[in-house]
Amino acid sequence: MTNIKSICVYCGSSNLVSDEHLAKAHQLGRLAAENGIEIVYGGGRVGSMGRVADGALAHNGTVTGIIPEYLDKLEVAHKDVNELIVVDSMHTRKMAMFERSDAFCILPGGLGTLDEFFEIATWKQLGMHDKPLIIVNLENFWTPLLDLIRHQISAGYLRQNPADIYSVVNNIEEVFTQLKSMPESNIETDIKQL
Repeated sequence: MTNIKSICVYCGSSNLVSDEHLAKAHQLGRLAAENGIEIVYGGGRVGSMGRVADGALAHNGTVTGIIPEYLDKLEVAHKDVNELIVVDSMHTRKMAMFERSDAFCILPGGLGTLDEFFEIATWKQLGMHDKPLIIVNLENFWTPLLDLIRHQISAGYLRQNPADIYSVVNNIEEVFTQLKSMPESNIETDIKQL
């Protein structure tokens, strides 16, 4: 794998989603562990977030959770991860996740997942980083988002080829196939500019 030692996983924290999505989140954690890639994620123990962590931990993987203090107080933090970092805000959490990750993976999720995707994609569009960004379109979950981005292009609001910003895969195995073919980063990221 091209210099990828850690992958940030953005995903949902709801247990009310399909069993298939929860199983795929667990599979992502397992495959990351098997490939020697650390999981960096939002630190939760519920929903897909918890399943990603559990999948990696069950296969001797390394998991770093980063959670804001107020969510930790609500007792949703996963206390069994290798490292749990409690931060003061969502903004600090997102920056810490960025700093600790060599690549980003977007699983199905809600508004928080969209927020994280748009921020990291915008930073890449602006040339502030060139870390791999992979959308996992399980069961066409993200197709409406991809259609919206195509609409933005056709309306003239987005001039850059989306393929220069992110890759789209349809299953978990493809995430790791994509990572193996990614070129090494050429951008020295100055965190202050973000």
